[in-house]
Amino acid sequence: MAAKKGDYFGLSYIVSLILAIIPITSWLCGIITRIQDGKIVAAIIRIFFGFNIIWLCDLILMIFSKHILRILPI
Repeated sequence: MAAKKGDYFGLSYIVSLILAIIPITSWLCGIITRIQDGKIVAAIIRIFFGFNIIWLCDLILMIFSKHILRILPI
């Protein structure tokens, strides 16, 4: 498996940032990427809390550190 370039599906920073700004796409892409990483617990947490605190954390981290929130290594 090749290394990912960006956060959402290996997309560039600008495209990932645009997807992170829109709450629906951020929620959906976040769930899918967590499942692809094998982090089922993080995907379940994203399903229930993805529209509020986690979305804001993702957005702030994407702007300042250029990656989305990666929690729960389970």
